[in-house]
Amino acid sequence: MAIDTTVSPYRTGVRFRSLRGTYVREWFVRALLGGCSALSVLTTVGIVSVLFFEAYRFFEAPEVTFWGFITGTQWNPLMGAEKTFGVWALVSGTLIVSLIAMLFALPLGLVTAIYLSEYAHPRVRAILKPALEVLAGIPSVVYGFFALTVITPMLKIFSDGFSTYNATAAGLAVGILCIPIVSSLVEDALRAVPQSLRDGAYGLGATRFEVSIRVVVPAALSGIISAFLLAISRAVGETMIVALAAGSRPHLTLDPREDTQTMTGWMVQMALGDVSSFDLAYLSMYAVAALLFVITMVLTVSGNIVRSRYREVYQ
Repeated sequence: MAIDTTVSPYRTGVRFRSLRGTYVREWFVRALLGGCSALSVLTTVGIVSVLFFEAYRFFEAPEVTFWGFITGTQWNPLMGAEKTFGVWALVSGTLIVSLIAMLFALPLGLVTAIYLSEYAHPRVRAILKPALEVLAGIPSVVYGFFALTVITPMLKIFSDGFSTYNATAAGLAVGILCIPIVSSLVEDALRAVPQSLRDGAYGLGATRFEVSIRVVVPAALSGIISAFLLAISRAVGETMIVALAAGSRPHLTLDPREDTQTMTGWMVQMALGDVSSFDLAYLSMYAVAALLFVITMVLTVSGNIVRSRYREVYQ
C-alpha cells in the first residue's frame, strides 16, 4: 500500500500562523519584561539624581561646609542667629535606636528561627511562622503609638528617668518590627542546610542542641549575617516609629532614657511643610537623606559580599 507523503497546504498554513503567533507572544513578553526592568532602573536613577542634586544645592550655601556637616555635633538649622548643621546629632540618635532594636531583635529572631527550623513540629511551624509574619504587615505608625502607650509606661515602672519620648521605647518597637524579618530569613537559611549534615552529626552521637548550634548555624552563617544586615538597614531607615516615640530634640547623647531625634525623624519634620522649600533647613533634609542612602547602601553591599564570600555550596 502506497503512503501519501504530500503535505497539505492547509496544514502548512496553520502551522506557520501558529509559529508566527508564538513569536509575537514571545516578543511581547520580552518587551513587557524589559520595559518593567527599565522602568525600575530609571525610577531608581531618578530618585538618586534628585536626592544628590538637592544635597549639592544644600552644600553650595555659604553657611554650610561638608566637613562641618560630617563632623559637627550641633544641629540647629531652624532657630538662632547662627545656624549649625552638625549631622552627628542626628546620627547618634539613629545609632542608639538601631542598637537597642538590634540587641532585642537579633537574638530573639535567631532563637525563634532555630526553634522553627530544628525543633518545631510541622503543624506548629505552619501556625507560628504566619503569625510572626503578621507582625511585618502591621503599619509602623501602629508600633509608634504602641511604644508611646504601652512600652514607655512599662519602662517608667522600672525607672523614673525615662522621659515621655525616649530612645529605648522607640528602639524596642523597631526591634519588634524587625523580628519577623530576622526569623523568616534566618529560618530559610537554616532549612537550606542539607539534611545529610544533620544525619552525620547525629550518627556521631551529637544531641539536637549540638547539631543546631555547632553544625547547622555555622553552615548557614552567610545567610544569617545577610539577614542581620538587612534587619539593621530596616532599623536605620525606619521612620514613623522614631518620629512618634523617640522625640524631636537633636542632640548628641548616649543615654537611652532621653528623647532624641533620628535622621528619618528630621526628614519627617521637614516634610510636614512648616518651612519653605527654598529654605536651607528644608534642603538639609536632602543632605541627611543622601547620607542615610549611603549608609544603607554600604550595609546592603556588605551583605552581598558576605553572602558571596562565605556561602557554602553543597551537593
